[in-house]
Amino acid sequence: MLIAGATSAAGLAVAAALSAAGARVIAVGSNAERLAGLRDRVTDAATYVCDLGDFSAVTALAATVKAEHGPIDGLVHLVGGWRGGGGLAGQTDEDWAFLHGHVLTTLRNTTRAFNQDLLASPAGRLAIVSSVSVDKPAPGGANYAAAKAAAETWTRAVGQGFAKAAPDAAAVIFVVRALEGLEPELATAVVGLWDAPAASVNNTRVPLAA
Repeated sequence: MLIAGATSAAGLAVAAALSAAGARVIAVGSNAERLAGLRDRVTDAATYVCDLGDFSAVTALAATVKAEHGPIDGLVHLVGGWRGGGGLAGQTDEDWAFLHGHVLTTLRNTTRAFNQDLLASPAGRLAIVSSVSVDKPAPGGANYAAAKAAAETWTRAVGQGFAKAAPDAAAVIFVVRALEGLEPELATAVVGLWDAPAASVNNTRVPLAA
């Protein structure tokens, strides 16, 4: 199982839960020091530094992971971040570039690079974390909500592809108001994706709350 953005608090929780469930954990991040810290806590995790905003780097990562570990069965995308405030006038191009790059581009890159693995898997899973702001966006969070909405649309497109070509695969969107404090619940929900039939979870939007 590959976790993109693995060194966040959510990434650490998901990595530990998947490892405890017997999964082979492949943790990817942009900071080698933080990945070393993850490896101290999840000792059997394989770690890779990668700029997930660079598609050529992600395709190279996919080739390396496949050569060293075989094809993956799951992709948990936890790359993100928040920028906003200041009403609609405060929705700067700089914030949009950050959000577009972190929330959407990294998702596009990882899903494209690993799609064939997930299609070929007997139980491929894709999971992302989105926000309730998609349902009720505010002017001060318009950039953020728009990026998250785009990520949800992309994920649903992946799910449609699964439904047509790989009925044992599923794409799932977990939805939170704020992820802080919900890391254990997210980790449990991610592990549980492999206990549910793909058709029952594919293209679902699952709210998480403490």
